[in-house]
Amino acid sequence: MTMAVTKLRVEEKLYQNRYLVDPGRPHIKVRPHERPSANLLALTHICPAKCYELNDKGQVETTSDGCMECGTCRVLCEANGEIVWNYPRGGFGVLFKFG
Repeated sequence: MTMAVTKLRVEEKLYQNRYLVDPGRPHIKVRPHERPSANLLALTHICPAKCYELNDKGQVETTSDGCMECGTCRVLCEANGEIVWNYPRGGFGVLFKFG
């Protein structure tokens, strides 16, 4: 007996979540830098919500809209001061549909 395997992409699962943006008050900020560290560059690849990207000047920027608040960026970059991370204000941030 063979079982059918359904493959879902992460993006399809993330689409189920909702995010309430707090205008003008992002909960993540990347500190100014001339050249991004290896950890900041890694965030452009490993953040599951794709909140980090390189700009035209080769610096890492963040857009916290859609952040899943998983803590990956905190583990990699908060201790050395490359990012400032706070929980969103009450009522804002990610709203998980299934949990």
